[in-house]
Amino acid sequence: MMRILLGAALLFPTTVLAAGGNDEPPSKPAVSCKGAQVYDKKTKTCVNPQESSLEREQLYQTVRHMAYAGRYHDAQTVLDAMDKDDPGRLTYMGFTHRKLGNVELGNMFYEQAIAQDPGNILARSYMGQGLVEAGDMAGALVQLRAIQEHGGAGSWSEASLRKAIETGTTYSY
Repeated sequence: MMRILLGAALLFPTTVLAAGGNDEPPSKPAVSCKGAQVYDKKTKTCVNPQESSLEREQLYQTVRHMAYAGRYHDAQTVLDAMDKDDPGRLTYMGFTHRKLGNVELGNMFYEQAIAQDPGNILARSYMGQGLVEAGDMAGALVQLRAIQEHGGAGSWSEASLRKAIETGTTYSY
């Protein structure tokens, strides 16, 4: 039965092109700051995230760069300066904790992010990839279907989770 479900899920067409916004891996930053500091374009300096005049989206870009560079603790420090209940913050707290080996805590953050925004396809993709790592292909397929149901067909979130399900290997940044 599992093979039938897996085969059916993988037959749906997908594209490798990602949707914009937080649903694609970030490009390399123009300026990289040390530690958990963020680059403030207005002052043209690296500052602590709590002191930054950066808007929410700029802070997320910094968090993404740090997380994808393996700087999980630095990313968490920046996330701590943000609204604790923001679904995006919860998503990246889940991602960084999962990558640090705190899988249960990571899943808790993903579940909170999804509870606040069921259409959070990035949280679903990251959670699904964690489920693939844990060998729970049925759970990963549930997240893949939810991504599709929430308009994520053809997105980076869908493509990366689909690839993880197909190969058993999660996305490597």
